[in-house]
Amino acid sequence: MALGVRELFSACRGRASERNHLLTGLTWFWGVLGALLLMQASASSTTQTSIRALLENPRVSRGLRVFAAEGQWITDQQIQITQIPAPPFGEARRAEHMQQVFRVLGYEARLDSAGNVVAERRGADPRRVILLSAHLDTVFPPGTVVTVRREGTRLMAPGIGDNGAGLAALIAVARALGASGIRTRATIVLAANTGEEGEGNLRGMRQLMETYRDRLGYAIVIDNAQTDTITTKALPSRRLEITINGPGGHSWSDFGMPNPIQALSRAVVYFSVYRPPTSPRTTYNIGEIRGGTSVNSVPYSASMKVDIRSESEAEIDGVLAALREAVRRGMDEESAAATRKNVTLEADFRVMGARPGGELPENSHLLRMLLAVDQALGNRARQQRSSTDANLGLSLGIESLAMGGGGRSGQSHSPGEWYDPTGRELGLQRIFLTLLALAEIEN
Repeated sequence: MALGVRELFSACRGRASERNHLLTGLTWFWGVLGALLLMQASASSTTQTSIRALLENPRVSRGLRVFAAEGQWITDQQIQITQIPAPPFGEARRAEHMQQVFRVLGYEARLDSAGNVVAERRGADPRRVILLSAHLDTVFPPGTVVTVRREGTRLMAPGIGDNGAGLAALIAVARALGASGIRTRATIVLAANTGEEGEGNLRGMRQLMETYRDRLGYAIVIDNAQTDTITTKALPSRRLEITINGPGGHSWSDFGMPNPIQALSRAVVYFSVYRPPTSPRTTYNIGEIRGGTSVNSVPYSASMKVDIRSESEAEIDGVLAALREAVRRGMDEESAAATRKNVTLEADFRVMGARPGGELPENSHLLRMLLAVDQALGNRARQQRSSTDANLGLSLGIESLAMGGGGRSGQSHSPGEWYDPTGRELGLQRIFLTLLALAEIEN
């Protein structure tokens, strides 16, 4: 910058009025920059002061003690939740369990039209609402064995972390709020919501946004366990089912008929060699293939389900174009290879879900409060982009983020999923303090 200033002075040499204009401009620039830095420092100082006041509040301390004193109870709750199957669109049993837990803790929990469990903790100002949510569903199909087993400090079971850890954290915070005796200005809505995974298309969160949007100031999503990340950027995605249909027939008498499974197989090969851009990062996954009725039948239908994600929604269109072209080539080749020329194959593209993108502004009050809490607790967390229930709020301009419930987890969405409750207390403290900082404690 110094070299640039000298060059500007040199260009203006001998022209005093222009040098004066330059000096005036530089003075204005540095003045504005200094004022902005001073405002930022002042805001940071005010935020830190409010977090320190929370930590010194005896009622807050009473709530925080729940996390240390009831650690085993929280883990037991997580195990019970995990062992209740909650496949996509099959969350009802788990929702009933969560509703009962909330009621035991003193909340008037209800089920809404989307199957969400909703418990309101009324604040002094009913026009202000803060949402704290964790999703009920898992990616695992009906019949998956979800019995929790222990291996050292780890709990092993499908869904134990995603989102057993989030639901256990939601319950723990609900219990801490009750034990604290704290009253807040804002109303706190605690929700165990449906439809985050698979084809759910965020249906539970969509209902919550519809119910509270006019009053909703902030949304905090508890998803999985980690405390070293904060999801402040929503990863857009599209989920599709592509079905190739034909007339079908008998494997002997109708040999030579165009085969939808073979056409789909050709399409998969063509699509799998497509290379999406690495910047912005873009991915796709063929997650499920189905088709056929028996080994001795030419199938009349075959389908695949595809997940497409990108940091840029525009790049998703490019992947979709490549997918359509691969399906067209697959069907054309299968039809050309078939000896029965009087029949055709047809493709149907069905959008199962579309998650919008969005980003939390760097100057958001929600983010400032969480970062101040992290500073007070000595925790370091990086901001990341991910696909969560927070996508919806971010796309609507509602300050939203996703964070973990504490502890450690791994191998999410796989049969080997695990969770370790060691260090869980930190995650619960982060959620509790951030929530109270936003809700504002009534004296």
